[in-house]
Amino acid sequence: MFTRRYLDEVKTIAETLDVNAIDRMAAMLAEVREDGGRVFFLGVGGSAANASHAVNDFRKIAGMECYAPSDQVAELTARINDEGWDSCYAEWLRGSRICKGDAVFVLSVGGGNLEKRVSVNLVESLKLALRVRARVLGVVGRDGGYTAQAASACVVVPTVSDALVTPHAEEFQGVVLHLLVSHPLLKRVATKWEQVG
Repeated sequence: MFTRRYLDEVKTIAETLDVNAIDRMAAMLAEVREDGGRVFFLGVGGSAANASHAVNDFRKIAGMECYAPSDQVAELTARINDEGWDSCYAEWLRGSRICKGDAVFVLSVGGGNLEKRVSVNLVESLKLALRVRARVLGVVGRDGGYTAQAASACVVVPTVSDALVTPHAEEFQGVVLHLLVSHPLLKRVATKWEQVG
């Protein structure tokens, strides 16, 4: 039965996530906030929606200055139209004056791959982040791609089904992000439903 198998896969992934990588992320994000840095969440497709959600939660609950270029539709589409897809996020980051105290947090199914020409905009953004010595974090699927190679802290969502890599990677982006924003090192504001209980 598909539903039971899917939920069993979710359970297996939850039990095998790299908790040390998540704790490293929490510590790094706490350092970014302490240093007055910003977090730039980057994603494409469903991961872009997760990036937008992360910006909301980290700003509101963790009191962090965060942004997602995919939330800036007018600027992003102008950059894609005039300069191309591959550089659109990196140029957005340049315009935001990304610097050493900041962090780039990639949410992606594959993590970007130059050879296969997949999510090249993420790869170019990470190259820029590394050049300016910004922190790099990620929650990715498959083998993690370029993000896993570049990141100081990265959770690679284990592949338990080749047919369900994308849904599992994107759902666990949400799990890890909610875990982080609830982490004692990061959470500053109680969420509404926990206050009215």
